[in-house]
Amino acid sequence: MSALTVSQDPEQSWDDLVRFWEEMEWPEGSKVEIIEGIITVSPAPALRHNVIAERIQRRLYSVIPEDWGVYQTLAIAVPSRLGMLIPDLLVAPVQEHSESDSHIPAALAELVVEVTSKSNARHDRVSKPAAYATAGIPLYLLVDRWAPDGPTVTLFGEPDGDVYRPLSTVKFGEPIKLPEPFDLVIDTAEFPDS
Repeated sequence: MSALTVSQDPEQSWDDLVRFWEEMEWPEGSKVEIIEGIITVSPAPALRHNVIAERIQRRLYSVIPEDWGVYQTLAIAVPSRLGMLIPDLLVAPVQEHSESDSHIPAALAELVVEVTSKSNARHDRVSKPAAYATAGIPLYLLVDRWAPDGPTVTLFGEPDGDVYRPLSTVKFGEPIKLPEPFDLVIDTAEFPDS
């Protein structure tokens, strides 16, 4: 099953769009995001996708401070890019109180991780990194299972406007290092093949 989009009034304000996103009853188990002002509904990720995210999450817990968390279903808001995005993994300081129970400002994130799915890899390669960079999220890790030349992992950093600088790219099976504040090597050999 591929992702689908839900049309809305193009003149609709950001607050109205978020309210619609929060209040609508979406299919259970689906991932519902606002990407470039368009509500996108994707099916739940496949097993291999989840295994990759879990392996990265396990490694992150070994190095993050006690007052940070690793979240799988927490939305981050990037109003300037008309985005309400749900990364596969999000590392951010624990928020005891927030203006909303459904999301936090993207600027609070220290790292976002996306694992591509065949149906929506373009979002993870183009739309989402532009939003993440705009929000000033320091690091973006893209696990691209469907890259044209075979599965790769790319670490992006140094956001400038809506663009990241690629810091490192490896093929599946090779290690990739996350810099401070993580100072962590992730062994992509532990990832299942696409």
